Amino acid sequence: MTSDTSMNNLHGFFLSLEGSEGCGKSTQIRLLRERLAAAGQKVEILREPGGTTVGEEIRHLLQHAKAGEGMTPEAELLLFAASRAQIVREKIRPLLAAGTLVILDRFLDSTTVYQGIARGLPLESVRAINAFATGGTLPGLTLVLDMDPLTAQRRIHATGRELDRMESQPLAFFEKVRQGYLQLAREEPQRLVLVDAARAPEIIHEDIWTLIQARRHAL
Repeated sequence: MTSDTSMNNLHGFFLSLEGSEGCGKSTQIRLLRERLAAAGQKVEILREPGGTTVGEEIRHLLQHAKAGEGMTPEAELLLFAASRAQIVREKIRPLLAAGTLVILDRFLDSTTVYQGIARGLPLESVRAINAFATGGTLPGLTLVLDMDPLTAQRRIHATGRELDRMESQPLAFFEKVRQGYLQLAREEPQRLVLVDAARAPEIIHEDIWTLIQARRHAL
């Protein structure tokens, strides 16, 4: 690994990680947490939906509760937005103000891709709802872990655990998800950066570390 001394002055920065299920976000977030802590950086890991008491209840409804099985795409969109509105105001803004590096496992781009592009809801409505929920709070950098959907699904099934409602979607859905992320990366290249997630985790981590350093130095 490269020297971490340049991260010692990394404060009040908002990073989000995106990608389809099975792309390796959890592994990369764990590696980042360990390295940032070793460098003496204050870091907080949050997830969406979730991250607050309200958000975790919404997460359960969206992913695991039987009551969510017949949920419409519109209701799904609004529940994600409700969780997001809460975490922005309860957690993200105060943490950034306190000089913390905030890493979020998914944020507004997931909603644009999953509910807008993959579910087929009008993008102008999705973006308006996202804007209301976030109140202008956006990541300084969003890393999209890009992977072939079939490979990602094989990873998920290899775990042997029970799949949640989102993970149980058909392959065609995740193909739309991938194309959605590629589309967003083309539209917002200054914020969204694609990372090849098919490589070894340690190599991916080094790329992510370099990208974070470069973005902070550019601010």
